[in-house]
Amino acid sequence: MLKFDQARAEDLDRIVEIERAGFNEAEAGSPAQYKERIQKFIGSFLVARNLEEEIVGFITGPVVDSKYDYIEDWMYEKETESLAGPGSNQMVLTIAVHPDYRGQGIGSQLLDRFAETAKEMKRGRIALTCLEDRVPFYEKNGYVNHGQAESEHAGEIWYNMIKEIEG
Repeated sequence: MLKFDQARAEDLDRIVEIERAGFNEAEAGSPAQYKERIQKFIGSFLVARNLEEEIVGFITGPVVDSKYDYIEDWMYEKETESLAGPGSNQMVLTIAVHPDYRGQGIGSQLLDRFAETAKEMKRGRIALTCLEDRVPFYEKNGYVNHGQAESEHAGEIWYNMIKEIEG
């Protein structure tokens, strides 16, 4: 049984630990970036906690103006304040599950909870980028592959994945 709630300042070390276990140094966000995301991404920085209250995974990203359909590289570098208006788009900068808890459906549960929140907040869509080997996971979770992204983040080839939010 998992509990989902907003990330808090005291969660920073565990979040960074999980981030570093799932992404290489060029891909991973820094502790300073995550500290700022916890502060700014209110309502869109969720953690999954197990029965012992240990964080086992998280998902986060800003809410941006509807003119942005896809993740853009600047979103990783410059933390933006999340917008509150209906019709804006929810971005996912990171979703990560601790290695000891992978394969248990936690990533899918985080995506579901994020989509529920986006729907409640009347977001237009959820957008993320992923590496090619992760496309099937996101497709299984209702995302549509919109092809190769323009992103050059970490020197990788990324794919735009979109999930439309039905109001």
